Amino acid sequence: MADREQPVTLRTRKFIRNALLGRKQMVVDVLHPNRANVSKDELRSKLAELYKTSKDQVSVFGFRTQYGGGKSTGFALLYDTVDAMKKFEPHYRLVRIGVASKIEKPSRQQRKQRKNRAKTLRGTAKVKGPAKKKEK
Repeated sequence: MADREQPVTLRTRKFIRNALLGRKQMVVDVLHPNRANVSKDELRSKLAELYKTSKDQVSVFGFRTQYGGGKSTGFALLYDTVDAMKKFEPHYRLVRIGVASKIEKPSRQQRKQRKNRAKTLRGTAKVKGPAKKKEK
C-alpha cells in the first residue's frame, strides 16, 4: 500500500480544555494531497503521538473531505483517562473504536411485531396465544 506512505499533515484549531468532562476537544484539519482520505485509526495514533497520550484515550469523528480532495475536517476528543472516556463518550463511538462491545438485540421490525402481538394478549392469561375470535 503506497497510499499509507504519502505524507499527512494535522492542524488543530478551536482547542478547548474541558475540565468538567476531563478532555481536550478540538477541530482537526487533515491535509492529505495525493490521497483519497486518512483512516480514523491512523488519525487517532497521530493525534496521540502529537499530544503525548494513549491511542485508547482519543476519539475522532465527523470527518468530511472538502470538494476537490486533499483536505478533510473533523472533530477530536482527547480524554485524560480511559475511565473518563467510557463515562462520557457515546456508546456507539466506544463500539467503533473497540473499547466496548455492541449490545445484541432483535431487529427493530421484530421488536415492533412482538409489541403488537403482546397488545392482543392484554387482559388475558399470557401463557396461551391469542384466542380465535368467535363468529356470530
